[in-house]
Amino acid sequence: MHELGIVFHIIDSLEKIGRENKLTQVASVTLEVGEVSGVLDDYLKDCWKWASDKSDLLRGAELRTLPIKAVTFCEDCNKTYSTLEHGKTCPFCSGGNTYLVTGNEFNMKEIEAC
Repeated sequence: MHELGIVFHIIDSLEKIGRENKLTQVASVTLEVGEVSGVLDDYLKDCWKWASDKSDLLRGAELRTLPIKAVTFCEDCNKTYSTLEHGKTCPFCSGGNTYLVTGNEFNMKEIEAC
């Protein structure tokens, strides 16, 4: 379960941001999570609940997640398509000369704090 390690990294980043900006409480954190990032939303939120309560700055903060669609580009026909639906084989030309454009990212999008 690498979600716990991710949560610890997020918490470390938020506590640093909190110190730099003299924040007293974080109300919510919004993360963008790619469909093929390997991060499981339920595990991430469970780990967040457990770990964030150990931080004065983050105690009670809500974790929100927004999905980033996985999109693949085909270099043979120059089209994009849904990675989850079609994998590495292009549904337009059946080519395999493809690469992932989006969907494996993991970004901190927004922090609501006071």
